[in-house]
Amino acid sequence: MSSPNMLPGDSVLTNLYLCRQMKGKTLHNKVNRDELRARIQKEEIRRTTLSFYAYAQIPDPDAFRDSFYKALQDLDVFGRIYVAHEGVNAQLSVPTRRLDELRTYLNTIPFLNNIRLNIAVEDNGKSFFTLAIKVREKIVADGLTDPDFDVRNSGVHLDAESFNQLTEDPETIVVDMRNHYESEVGYFEKAILPPMETFREGLPMVAEILGAGKEKNIVMYCTGGIRCEKASAYLKFSGFTNVYQLDGGIIEYARQVEQKGLRNKFIGKNFVFDERLGERISDDVVATCHLCGAPCDTHTNCANNACHLLFIQCPECAKDYEGCCSVKCKEFNTLPEGERKALRSKMEFNGTKFSKSKPGML
Repeated sequence: MSSPNMLPGDSVLTNLYLCRQMKGKTLHNKVNRDELRARIQKEEIRRTTLSFYAYAQIPDPDAFRDSFYKALQDLDVFGRIYVAHEGVNAQLSVPTRRLDELRTYLNTIPFLNNIRLNIAVEDNGKSFFTLAIKVREKIVADGLTDPDFDVRNSGVHLDAESFNQLTEDPETIVVDMRNHYESEVGYFEKAILPPMETFREGLPMVAEILGAGKEKNIVMYCTGGIRCEKASAYLKFSGFTNVYQLDGGIIEYARQVEQKGLRNKFIGKNFVFDERLGERISDDVVATCHLCGAPCDTHTNCANNACHLLFIQCPECAKDYEGCCSVKCKEFNTLPEGERKALRSKMEFNGTKFSKSKPGML
């Protein structure tokens, strides 16, 4: 007989999900993350990584979140999902054989009915190891407070073929709406790469960069489309008249290019926000190791958990620094656990000052 704590599903991790399901309690995973991460590496179930988003009016995000969690949990879904009054933003993995069940469930939710699922380009099935659904003020933090701004008044959506055609015009301006550490490893030909730290600061930055060219064709792109949905609406709200966005972002573009045999105008790697940290779109390596400068586009987090800086590191430096971003972090990691614990609050590491590294910072 199954334990009352066991939940439906076919993953080896099923028995780890000891989640509170009583009325008034928040559904969540309570098992150690390191243990879950280790076990997902041993899981033999074939999984599909995908993402989707929808801007919609959700009157009660907390109630929606709990209902959504229980349904996805029953489908053995892992992932990271944000819910807000303005909609849903989801990145997840599902057992491949249950993908149709997931589609069927999503179709029962009116604003998710027939939603496009952006299937990962490169997928080893190890993208997520737990299910986390969080209620946020917004699904994309934008810093906007003007009540007249309407995210639904977004730019014209372009498929891959239309994107290629429009960007052939030398007068067309292509803008990357991702953060600097994303565009560092891959980008579209001739794209403007604003050095933004966050999407919030990127909106006014891009408007300033584009300046007076309010009548030019402006094409925006991001990972899966959700940021460009809001960014294109912001540019239109700011007076730009010919605003376009890549429908489905880089992920959908890569799928269409392969499916239709189109020329691939994306160079390098597409950064993704899961355990993979990237999926290759072309063979080009456009970034360099932040430690030695060798060609490399592999993101990693510093092995010193007191630092945990996200940076780019080549295999040689990974070996020399033992996965750390500096000699300081490497030496700190050799200390006994008790000593590390006592020193953590007294020491400053690269990750203490920065969440993501820039070229030359180290």
